[in-house]
Amino acid sequence: MFEQLTMDRLPEGQSGRVASVDADPHMRRRLLDLGLVPGAWVTCQGRSPAGDPAAYLIWGAVVALRAKDAAGVVLERPAGPEEA
Repeated sequence: MFEQLTMDRLPEGQSGRVASVDADPHMRRRLLDLGLVPGAWVTCQGRSPAGDPAAYLIWGAVVALRAKDAAGVVLERPAGPEEA
């Protein structure tokens, strides 16, 4: 069973796999070009002191994205007893 959440809600230090990218066409193209394609693993490396933007590890590169842009990426991660 998998839990789904948007990338902007991914806690620091945790990872998820890209399930879909749902953004306006220009932002969707940019996100896909950054490597946020279905199946890619994303890890939240940290957030700025104000909470926005956040740094994400994608395919070995660290990319900073604002929450409004990261909200267009739907992630899935295993839901287990440790998630409860």
